[in-house]
Amino acid sequence: MIPNYTKKGIDAFVKDGVPVGGFLEAVLSNDLIEAFGRADENNREAMFDIVYYLYNEVPTECYGSLEKVNNWIEKKRKERGNG
Repeated sequence: MIPNYTKKGIDAFVKDGVPVGGFLEAVLSNDLIEAFGRADENNREAMFDIVYYLYNEVPTECYGSLEKVNNWIEKKRKERGNG
């Protein structure tokens, strides 16, 4: 099970391009070592479920590399009219 605070962070990032903290940035950027290094106990235990959720529910355009993460944030910022 994904911790509620983690799922809310992912969902806000996807919907509105809200920047995420170090752990989720590492997960979204596909940096496994950094993700595990930054994960709290709850997220470490839920890592499979987090990745499963990304793979099945999140547009591939917004995760997979740091460049994709940053581009998604910028895209959503422009959609809000802040760019």
